[in-house]
Amino acid sequence: QVQLVESGGGLVQAGGSLRLSCAASGLPFTNYVMGWFRQTPGKEREFVTAISRSGGGTYYADSVKGRFTISRDNAKNTLYLQMNSLKPEDTAVYYCAASVVITAQAMGVNPPDYWGQGTQVTVSS
Repeated sequence: QVQLVESGGGLVQAGGSLRLSCAASGLPFTNYVMGWFRQTPGKEREFVTAISRSGGGTYYADSVKGRFTISRDNAKNTLYLQMNSLKPEDTAVYYCAASVVITAQAMGVNPPDYWGQGTQVTVSS
């Protein structure tokens, strides 16, 4: 049974930082491109960032480029998202995702194979 469990969400002031983690189990972690999506009420889930199987390739949505950093630890089957310079518009539920697509960029346009349950990030102004 595949499980993706996010943690690290919370409330932070604008300009602050948070680090999200996603612990993966039940799947061969290094066979999957991993990524983060986010969703606010009434809107579709949107792509944030993805990382290649080895961790050597990354891809970011323009809205977070330069502020967010995705990384993975294949020895620990864990995905991370370092979020700096947070803005109120970053407020959302953040979801970890796993995909068998070939590249990190492809994750932005192809539905992932697995999703986590989500973690709430709230940025106050």
